[in-house]
Amino acid sequence: MNDASAKATGFPWPVALFDLDGTLVDSASDIAASVNRLLAELGHAQVDEATVRSWIGDGARQLITKALRHAGDGRDVETVMPRFMQHYRDCLLLDPQIYPEVPETLQALRAAGVRMAVCTNKPAPFVGPLLEALDLAQYFDAVLGAGELPERKPHPLPLLHLAAHFGVDIGQCLMVGDSSADAGAAIAAGAPLVLVTYGYRRDFDLHGCGARAVIDRFGQLLAL
Repeated sequence: MNDASAKATGFPWPVALFDLDGTLVDSASDIAASVNRLLAELGHAQVDEATVRSWIGDGARQLITKALRHAGDGRDVETVMPRFMQHYRDCLLLDPQIYPEVPETLQALRAAGVRMAVCTNKPAPFVGPLLEALDLAQYFDAVLGAGELPERKPHPLPLLHLAAHFGVDIGQCLMVGDSSADAGAAIAAGAPLVLVTYGYRRDFDLHGCGARAVIDRFGQLLAL
């Protein structure tokens, strides 16, 4: 891979913040499995992975809210969240896939002295184990998942929190993501934004939201 084989000495930002699902890792099949286990338990029909992909990105509660709505189930989402979280835990490492060029690119950025963090709406208890299992944890100086702060993306607080953690202005923190939640958080915080095309963007207009770049391959980060 040409982009990631070169040392990223010219990378313009000292800090890079990365979304997880849909940006670094394709975990949709595992998330779909956990949703379907819950739906089966509640007596509902299974849904295909493509449908679940269209629900990912806004956090676990929104995911299950959409699943219940799809099934015509009117119960309060809070009554089923404990069961879903158990299914989520059980399915976490069934078949997660690192997107192409991710390890090489993260290694190049780290070699160039860029500090990096994961900023995700995935429930915090599951973020560390997933990164460890995929041998990605070594690249990150900080990891922030849903539930660790009062707000989650698209609220700017997670990004601002990480900027403060690194002791830099938010304008020095590049946000790399794939969804409207990532874009909304970056824009609200005042962080530069790069979006990837291969993630869970749903019907979000990647090119019309003001991102610095929209990339088809993760390794293209090194050419920015």
